[in-house]
Amino acid sequence: MFYYILKYVVLGPVLRLLFRPRIEGLENIPEDGAAIVAGNHLSFSDHFLMPAILKRRITFLAKAEYFTGPGIKGRLTAAFFRSAGQIPVDRSGKDAGRAAIREGLGVLHKGELLGIYPEGTRSHDGRLYKGKVGVAVMALTAQAPVIPCAMVGTFEIQPPGQVVPKIKRVAIRFGEPLDFSRYAGMENQRAAIRAVTDEIMYAILELSGQEYVDEYAARVKAAEQAAAPPRKFPKLRR
Repeated sequence: MFYYILKYVVLGPVLRLLFRPRIEGLENIPEDGAAIVAGNHLSFSDHFLMPAILKRRITFLAKAEYFTGPGIKGRLTAAFFRSAGQIPVDRSGKDAGRAAIREGLGVLHKGELLGIYPEGTRSHDGRLYKGKVGVAVMALTAQAPVIPCAMVGTFEIQPPGQVVPKIKRVAIRFGEPLDFSRYAGMENQRAAIRAVTDEIMYAILELSGQEYVDEYAARVKAAEQAAAPPRKFPKLRR
C-alpha cells in the first residue's frame, strides 16, 4: 500500500513535475508476467525516477547499507526502502552474488518485475562498465525477458557525493525485450552467461550513448582511489 502512495500521491508526482522525464519505449515493458529491467546506474536518483514512470510495480535489489545505517537518518532510510518494497542484499563476502540471485529469482518466480543494475554499483565517472553475470543467471533460470534501460542525464543532476539533485530534465529509455531462450538450460555455463551479459550491456550502451569500459566499475574505482595522492592536512598550531 505504501508503495502506491509514494508512487501516485507523494513522490511520483513531484519527481515528474521537477524533472519532466522524456520517456521512450515504455510500451516495451510487459503488462504482466516476470521480466527483468536491466539499466545503467548513474545516480542515487535512478532508484526513484524509473519506478515513478512505470505503470507496474518494480522491485530492486538494494545494497544492505541502505537498511543498516546508524541513528535516526539510518532508521528512516531503512523504513523508506522497506516500505517501497526494496530487498536488501549484502554485497560483501564470497556468497554475495548467490544471495542476490536467490532474492531476484524469488521476485521473478512470483511473476513480478525485477529491476537490476548489472554494473553492480553506481558509475563514478558517468561511463558504462562491464556487467556482472548475475543478471544472465536470473534471466536464464527464470526464463524471463530482459528489457534494457538507459537513464540519461541523471549523472549530471546528481553525481556521486551530491546530496541534493539539480532540477534539470532527464530521459529514460527502454529498449525492446531481449529473448535468451536459445540459451535455455545453460545458466551454469560460464561462456553462455558471459555472452548473455555482454549482449544486455551492449543494448544498454546503444540506448545510453555512454563511453564503455570493459572492466568492472568497483575495480576501476578502487584502483583510482589507491593511486590518488594522500590528502594533506594543515598542521595544528600548538
